[in-house]
Amino acid sequence: MSLKLRDLIRQVRACKTAAEERAVIAKESAMIRTAIREEQEQYRHRNVAKLLFMHMLGYPTHFGQLECMKLIASPHFPEKRIGYLGMMLLLSEQADVLMLATNSLKNDLNSDNRFVSGLALCAIGNLATADMSRDLAPEVDKHLKAASPYLRKKACLAISRCLVKCPDMVEDFVDRVVTLLKDRSHGVLITVVQLMTQVLISDMQNREEYEDEDDEDEESPARVAFLKLVPSLTKLLRNLLNVGYSPDHEIGGVSDPFLQVQILTLLRLLGTNNEKASEEMNDVLSQVATSTETSKNAGNAILYEAVQTIMAVESDDGLRVLAVNILGRFLLNRDNNIRYVALNTLSRCVVDAVDDSDDEEAAEGDTDGPKSASSALQRHRSTIVDCLKDPDISIRMRALELIYHLVNAQNVRDLTGELLNYLVLCPREHRRDMCTRVLRVVERFSPDDRWRVDTLITMLTIAGRECSPDVQAATIVYIGRSTEDLRAYATHKLLKAIRDDDGSQRGLLVVGVWCIGEYGDLLLQDYTYHPTPSVGPDGTPADDEPVSISFMAIEPADVVITVENVTKKHSCPIEVKERALTCFAKLSDRFADYAETETLDKLHKLVKANRSSH
Repeated sequence: MSLKLRDLIRQVRACKTAAEERAVIAKESAMIRTAIREEQEQYRHRNVAKLLFMHMLGYPTHFGQLECMKLIASPHFPEKRIGYLGMMLLLSEQADVLMLATNSLKNDLNSDNRFVSGLALCAIGNLATADMSRDLAPEVDKHLKAASPYLRKKACLAISRCLVKCPDMVEDFVDRVVTLLKDRSHGVLITVVQLMTQVLISDMQNREEYEDEDDEDEESPARVAFLKLVPSLTKLLRNLLNVGYSPDHEIGGVSDPFLQVQILTLLRLLGTNNEKASEEMNDVLSQVATSTETSKNAGNAILYEAVQTIMAVESDDGLRVLAVNILGRFLLNRDNNIRYVALNTLSRCVVDAVDDSDDEEAAEGDTDGPKSASSALQRHRSTIVDCLKDPDISIRMRALELIYHLVNAQNVRDLTGELLNYLVLCPREHRRDMCTRVLRVVERFSPDDRWRVDTLITMLTIAGRECSPDVQAATIVYIGRSTEDLRAYATHKLLKAIRDDDGSQRGLLVVGVWCIGEYGDLLLQDYTYHPTPSVGPDGTPADDEPVSISFMAIEPADVVITVENVTKKHSCPIEVKERALTCFAKLSDRFADYAETETLDKLHKLVKANRSSH
């Protein structure tokens, strides 16, 4: 005789090793198989319950699928309940034995016991195939008109599954959806909204999969029918906002936030790429955004969904600015989950705004497209930058992603400075990607050549060890293409950085040694640069005086010693030694007219010391 469920659970919990647990399960599975072969009906419901427990532990239970079918056909409710639960957990819609349940489901749907009908509706909502959906849809439809809201809401979820499997039946149920939207039960309302949402999502997926160029702009029958219900949905949402205290549905001071979120999700699907529907929902979206309580998570969830809807539909600029300001308030929240969601959503807003703008505007850094999300977001720039100091790495990474998208020609100096500051503190495994991002920003929005070269050199002094060869090559190319004055500045600065470095910043050494070899003669002269006075936004000179930059001339012997010291360090990479050898060969020619004989002899010795290298 097999064990009772509670005894099996006790034995499994008492196992100290995985091998002991497998032995217990194998023994019990064998006894269950024996009971199935011997048709022990009195233990059938117990055996299925134990199979459910084994399924939860991850063990195979396929041999008990037919037992579930037999329990479903039982006239007793306790056995029927175990049978339906087993069928929904142990079977999938691909199982061949599922078709055997169609007749039992049809009988149970016509049962006078509403709980039996509820079990059948739950099973249909979870497992119905296309063939089952066509066969059982008329019986499910009867329950959409049932007197009990318990059956109506379950019927909505069941018919949702049927319509997803058989989209051609949608038109037959549109009138029923209109009636259900007037239901007084919130449980029925939320299920009918979910029904519409699932049908639209399924319809969109089918259109993407079987897209026809001739019918690209043609709306599907389901979408056309549901678009007519936008006024009813906005009225329902407005009623929820204006309703007084309702203890049955209120959560955290918000009336039925689950239903509000579902309605907003449905409105987002209906308003996407539809100006008429978007115009009809603009007022209620504005009301949701301005009147929802934000002290509790229920209100924040509604506001987040409202923001997503505003950004997805064809809303006006003022509403989009309001949505961005809501996300800006989220960034000040103490809850890291809310801040993460805000940063993630703001990143998508900026990306969408850039994608919608013209290529020419994007190249100039003007992302003030028709949605104007990017321009509104610039007001929250300081708050976003502060997120880089958050101890949570996920917050810092999302803020970094957002700042990268926020950079334009007007703020490139400030935001690049923030990126470089974060580069000092960020984990080493993220520095390579950071350097690549800074390079892209510099290449796209650099105000002048000097600032570009200066920024790249600063980045190499911070993360030269982690930066990719592309960053090193780009720095060399920009220095090589610049004027002689800028080359002198870059070479002087690189020489100073090499002297201050401990030999670990490989990228800095590669670029620095190459520049010293290529432009070493420029180091023999004094260098002074007087920046142009900066101009304020109104055209008047700024208050701060520009600081002049000066470098003293360096003796040829000191230049050679600096490069030689780099190669003598134990940690010096082979690629740096290779470039140093090339540098010595170049300097022996460039210093021929300036250096003392002793320095030139030293250069020749350094080159000859490696003449046998391969």
